[in-house]
Amino acid sequence: MGLGYSIFAKPLLAVQDSEKAHGRALKILRLMVSNPVTRGTLSILYKPSKQVPTSVFGTDFSNPFGIAAGMDKRAEALRGWETLGLGFMEIGGITMLEQLGNPKPRMFRAGKSRALVNRMGFNNPGSEKTALQLDKHFSKYGRPKIPLWINLGKSKLTELEDAADDYSTTMQRLWKYGDIFVINVSSPNTPNLRELQKDDDLKKIIESCKSVNDSQSATHGKPAKPILVKISPDVDDDQLIAIVNTARSNGCSGIIASNTTTSRPNAVAGKEQKVFAQTGGMSGIPVQSKSTEMISKIYKMTNGEFPIVGVGGIMSGEDAWQKICAGASLIQAYSGFVFEGASLTKQVVNGIEMKMRQNGFTSLEEAIGSAHGSD
Repeated sequence: MGLGYSIFAKPLLAVQDSEKAHGRALKILRLMVSNPVTRGTLSILYKPSKQVPTSVFGTDFSNPFGIAAGMDKRAEALRGWETLGLGFMEIGGITMLEQLGNPKPRMFRAGKSRALVNRMGFNNPGSEKTALQLDKHFSKYGRPKIPLWINLGKSKLTELEDAADDYSTTMQRLWKYGDIFVINVSSPNTPNLRELQKDDDLKKIIESCKSVNDSQSATHGKPAKPILVKISPDVDDDQLIAIVNTARSNGCSGIIASNTTTSRPNAVAGKEQKVFAQTGGMSGIPVQSKSTEMISKIYKMTNGEFPIVGVGGIMSGEDAWQKICAGASLIQAYSGFVFEGASLTKQVVNGIEMKMRQNGFTSLEEAIGSAHGSD
């Protein structure tokens, strides 16, 4: 893993508190890309040697692999993700109000299982400070060279009945900076947030964000931005159908499957049992098959006509390929970077390109959903 290991995994393993280690890793990455020499070194070492271009949501991507929300909540390392060769990056979740999140400790690592459990609770600077941060970055460096996605969450102090205003206010404040917006109604770490996945509540949030999208589009004379919905892997099939239909019928551009899970593996031995006993959302290998299965279900129910972003347990090119074949148009990782380091980008993108050649695909689009055959 080399330098990538030292940037991400080594600090996490060396320091007992996983959240502090995460913060140190981001600081190291930000420091390294601030210098042309070290930034160039990172690019040479870890930028994929292959390109897998694709176009989704009316947006061009050099490759389908991006960083998932939660890794860079404060938009601290935007140039770092570009340098590592990612196809896109998602910041946040960002809420209307600044909030500290849940009490610490709130992030836990199970190394043997390659899993994380967190109950962060949307700790973030809030929409106003994030707008200032992005404005400062854009003024100094220009727009990012890869698409910037912004994950929208609900402030803990906001009542559920006022959630639509909370989401849309954040979108309004950040509209000119983001390329794609994600409505996050599936984090398990904000009380009752997943209630907002219900038809009427989700519809209100989408409609409110769409209204802002249209008004900002007219004001700035630019096209409206794609809006996606990020869903929980813990919904049953009937709930999944309802959520997808609500998102699709109300003008969303796609679905992200999935967020973290509150379920746990049946048998976890030794010290890791203490980690899995923690409350919060679990990500990593244990959620891998669940998210891939959800992708497959969504692809089938929409006849492959509603783009899916696959996230959950991607630790290699093979893991990413399985999600693409199941129906994902784009893929993201979070825990994978913790356990595999910065080299994960190269592993995934080069691995996808190799799989395409082996299977006779000339474009990524041909591979998407290929596991379903002609059914």
